[in-house]
Amino acid sequence: MEKSQTLKFEELGGRVASVWEGLRPATRAAVERALQSAQAAAAHSAAHSATKPAGAPYDARSEWELSRLLTALDDRAREGAAAVLSPEQAGELVRVADACASVLYSEGRSAEVFAQLLERALAARDYVRVDALSDTLTARLAPSEICELARNDNPALRAIANEALALKPTGALVELLGDPVDSFVARDALELQAEDYGSEEARWVVNTLDRIDDEADDDEDGEEGRPA
Repeated sequence: MEKSQTLKFEELGGRVASVWEGLRPATRAAVERALQSAQAAAAHSAAHSATKPAGAPYDARSEWELSRLLTALDDRAREGAAAVLSPEQAGELVRVADACASVLYSEGRSAEVFAQLLERALAARDYVRVDALSDTLTARLAPSEICELARNDNPALRAIANEALALKPTGALVELLGDPVDSFVARDALELQAEDYGSEEARWVVNTLDRIDDEADDDEDGEEGRPA
């Protein structure tokens, strides 16, 4: 990356430089394209897209690498609050971190990445970004990934994930009922569909599940009451 575009990564801290050096060329290129797109958009007041070339396949390893870089940048930026960084370095950290976040927003498909992006937006009180991320995860993440997000320690993220699940087709949630981990979250989402969205299909599923539970409880009570 040219000096005119950004500071040398060594100037942003040892950990940031180490993570940057460990990136594959394709991942570095994605960050560089995002920085160039952001710079061009700022110069021309135009919308931009900070994604890889159209048609390129999803790259889970690149997503993981970008997530690590974003974490290192954000951690370093927090250190900068103690005047460890010059104003120029602090501004550059924000610029590169925003570029990483932009690529992850455009390409991410994992619960971990969306949790990271949502927590950043919530910490910044950027609720427009929170809404955009919520819409994106609803459209892009598989139901099982959203279930994972719904088990996050952060209650705000759990609420966002549960709302996203409730917008999924009822059939997709029913498929999760056979999973021993996701079934509890899926059932909560079905109840939300039935109660808040008035889905008759979801209500039928929930009533059927309740009836099965009641029958299982009755069977257990009967077994306990039988003489040995």
